[in-house]
Amino acid sequence: MLTGINQPFQIETLHLQQPKAGEVLVRLSAVGVCHSDWHLVTGATKHPMPVVAGHEGAGIVEALGDGVSGLAPGDHVILSWAPDCGHCFYCLHGQPNLCETYTDPIWAGVMLDGTPRLSWQGAPVYHYCGLAAYAEYTVVPQQSCIRIEKHVPLDVAALVGCAIATGVGAALLTSPVRAGQSVVVLGCGGVGLSTIMGAALVGAAQIIAIDTHPARLEVARSFGATHTLLSDADTLASVQRLTGGRGGDHVFEAVGAPGVQELGFRLTRPGGTLTLVGLSQMGTATNLPGAEIVRREVTIRGSYYGSVNTHRDFPMLIELFQAGKLPIDRMVSKRYRLSQINEAYASMLAGDGARGVIVFD
Repeated sequence: MLTGINQPFQIETLHLQQPKAGEVLVRLSAVGVCHSDWHLVTGATKHPMPVVAGHEGAGIVEALGDGVSGLAPGDHVILSWAPDCGHCFYCLHGQPNLCETYTDPIWAGVMLDGTPRLSWQGAPVYHYCGLAAYAEYTVVPQQSCIRIEKHVPLDVAALVGCAIATGVGAALLTSPVRAGQSVVVLGCGGVGLSTIMGAALVGAAQIIAIDTHPARLEVARSFGATHTLLSDADTLASVQRLTGGRGGDHVFEAVGAPGVQELGFRLTRPGGTLTLVGLSQMGTATNLPGAEIVRREVTIRGSYYGSVNTHRDFPMLIELFQAGKLPIDRMVSKRYRLSQINEAYASMLAGDGARGVIVFD
């Protein structure tokens, strides 16, 4: 639980209500260590406090609220932090990742009825992304539960709930990469590595990975990067040299920093596509030159949750893993107990490994 900005994660015993209508009680098995949760610590993401973080999780259904269908106790599920109602404007227009029904409750840290299910010392505790997955048990909307087969390792399945869906989805769905194209990926954390996996899956001829951490670049090669560059003053010249002086057909920015987004624009060839995948700090702005956007015909796209339809695409991503086409299991670089959560984030910030995972007994 986080009680305030710039405070460490702390382990507390909270009160959890039973699921209400349309809700599901889930016992967590594994949760990824994602930079988005760290944005709560720094205040880059504004959210009601105290809050239970964690949004990249998988677990086992324990109980159902009234009216829940299609799930049963004992089912294994991946949690989605972008539940979709199926009937709002965006759901009906093929963009369920932008569902407007759940947007306000999720940002407020509550369920659809406007209240949280968690409390501590008699006061409300809020659910980050509607999931509060850094808890042994959580109550979530039924639409957040994507059922999977029980033989799929849950520590692997958890990563599908954020990094894999976001990165692979960006390369397959938001800005589809075609075989033979050149791809540049800025940032080789979990989302960047997943983007590399997606680009490799469809047969990109060049995948140029860029990061500030040398260790991450080594990992990027193992996931399909054909070239790696340590970010420095020569990055632009290096990318142009590798791409015939033009820049990348596709550039994916997976950091969420305005300066890196602006670099991404310079690395995109005329007629190419810059896809912004990383979440920037709230209130920040990116300065992109309007005249060059027009003259160079660069397409700039945002990618939210990889543009996935979770009920359709989570099972598809698991099938690709099982077929040996997405090495999701190799993303798990270290497993931690919940009591080691601050250690896990220190390791993430240092650029160690691919993805840490909190595993519950």
